[in-house]
Amino acid sequence: MSYRIHLVEDESNLNQVLTTYLRKEGWDVRSFPNGESARAAIGDRPHLWILDIMLPDVDGFQLIREIKLDSPAIPVIFISARDADLDRVIGLEMGSDDYLAKPFLPRELVIRTRKLLERIYALPPVGTPPAAGISVPPYRIDETRRLVYRNDDEIELTSKEFDFVLFLAQNRGQAFSREQMLNRIWGEDYFGTDRVVDDLVRRIRKKLPELRLETIYGYGYRMVQA
Repeated sequence: MSYRIHLVEDESNLNQVLTTYLRKEGWDVRSFPNGESARAAIGDRPHLWILDIMLPDVDGFQLIREIKLDSPAIPVIFISARDADLDRVIGLEMGSDDYLAKPFLPRELVIRTRKLLERIYALPPVGTPPAAGISVPPYRIDETRRLVYRNDDEIELTSKEFDFVLFLAQNRGQAFSREQMLNRIWGEDYFGTDRVVDDLVRRIRKKLPELRLETIYGYGYRMVQA
């Protein structure tokens, strides 16, 4: 599949290098030299945004706010030369899916991008998934469009929130530990505490209060069969 990627990087040389590496993978890459030009392309809704945080006009944090307002499920990778720990935490809180601290090898970005795209758009379930949408009353999951509905009302979820709900819905009745969920949703390269899983669950329960999501104390979660 030829994924569409939007790259925002104001350093012209780095922008060209990263664009070249990403295009060698067969991906359709559109690059932007600043935040204002990228902002005008939010409506394009690519498969992935790669955002530099430090931009001369509209910074990466403002861009991700506007991207998530338009399409909450679109994944985002942050890149930055600033304080790695601080930016990583802020980025996760704002809905980013990965973070690379400068300087980094272009090949590392390619590898992380591939893993993220495969995890989000070609995530194989542990069990056998249904061929069509999944019904978890009173909600309906549209796998193709990566959307969740209650009746005809669309419920806005971030990419990780959607992945979590979809994965458990595909494997209803099966319990998963926090570590398993971290590896499955955030990837094996994730650096951080497993409490991020609990934070994700709190957000999901607020958005989907009727979802039958069961906490297994001291272990993890499972979705109960309807």
